[in-house]
Amino acid sequence: MNSVTVALQQLQLALTGEFADAPGLHRLCVDVTLSDDSDPLAWLACQKLYPQFYWQQREGSDEVAALGSLRQFSSLAEAQTFLKTYAKIPSLRIWGLNAFDPAQGFLFLSRLEWRRQGGKACLWLHLYSETSLKEDAREAAAFIGNLLPAKPLLPLHLQCMSEQHQPGQNDWYRLIGKATQAIGNGELEKVVLARATDLRFSAPVSPAAFMAASRRVNSRCFHFMMVFDADSAFLGSSPERLWRRIGSALRTEALAGTVANHVDDHHAWSLGQWLLKDDKNQRENMLVVEDICERLKNQSGMLDVLPPQVVRLRKVQHLRRCIWTELAQPDDAVCLEQLQPTAAVAGLPRESAKAFINDFEPFDREWYAGSAGYLSCQQTEFCVALRSAKVSNITVRLYAGAGIIAGSDPEQEWQEIENKAASLRTLLTRTAF
Repeated sequence: MNSVTVALQQLQLALTGEFADAPGLHRLCVDVTLSDDSDPLAWLACQKLYPQFYWQQREGSDEVAALGSLRQFSSLAEAQTFLKTYAKIPSLRIWGLNAFDPAQGFLFLSRLEWRRQGGKACLWLHLYSETSLKEDAREAAAFIGNLLPAKPLLPLHLQCMSEQHQPGQNDWYRLIGKATQAIGNGELEKVVLARATDLRFSAPVSPAAFMAASRRVNSRCFHFMMVFDADSAFLGSSPERLWRRIGSALRTEALAGTVANHVDDHHAWSLGQWLLKDDKNQRENMLVVEDICERLKNQSGMLDVLPPQVVRLRKVQHLRRCIWTELAQPDDAVCLEQLQPTAAVAGLPRESAKAFINDFEPFDREWYAGSAGYLSCQQTEFCVALRSAKVSNITVRLYAGAGIIAGSDPEQEWQEIENKAASLRTLLTRTAF
């Protein structure tokens, strides 16, 4: 077993071998020793090559740092078509993001992939060329030569200079009024409205340090980070799975309905019990369940809806119902089309809710409330891109949303998005401005 440094040396040695002067895809793999010092996020943060993608699955069993792009895809359907041409390599993964508009994406086949599954880790090096694998092997060797050794991630020390909400509190109240009026008029059953908060700091914000801080405290979440270049990134710690497919077995979930968490376990339990019994939150959750089941019914066999659970997070608690089924065909592009955006992040009816969001939200959601993860022929998993932030040098944009249905109270919904945004905001704003 090897350290990352030794594994990279072995990959360099393997690249001195003979490769075909012809198009193709080839993979090399070297095992890596896991130790207390082997943090793929810290290793990724030291590199000056892009894009970079970090992912840790909710249960912590799957962790990846992907670096450098051999092929980039602007949609999941395009990525899936590519994978089908290499169906004999079912474990080959493509990583990235789907935007709130699922027709848009940023997904890529990485040059190098540090992957941990359970207690085993390895480095995958991908060679790909439409003309010559021999030439790409030379480019891969140069790529490895430009890699830098890992250093510990330094903690965040930030001074917030300004803060601005879109919409502000009064405009939020007016927006909720428009939404409840549209619901009362029968135009909508539910719409999920969001707020963007721009925090400006005195120095550039490290996406990896931000991600590490969130990973440390936001347990039971998917952690994801896409670094596009030296100045821009999108990251988050999301409690919600969009879908997971292994073969034709599909698992998805309805995560809707929210109450505050509390440091006292008994108080938190009491709040959770209230959530399980509250009519408004139960109705909000069931609207999502019913919509998912309706969308999947022609794509799958029997749908098994599990009993409701309370998911306790750092700042809030959610109501969750898991939905399991068997797909007629293991088609991830169909899963994305049917499931994103769910009623938990857009509303019902879907097209009417999306139109309302487009007309009245004062910002572009971009990657927020889209999805982050990977796809392969063998298996696929994407989480909903919630509890997320866009990092642009010295500016961080935080996102938070709330489901609006008949009877929603604007003040309570404002407090809900405050609670949700706090899961990341409290990591950034230790110093008042």
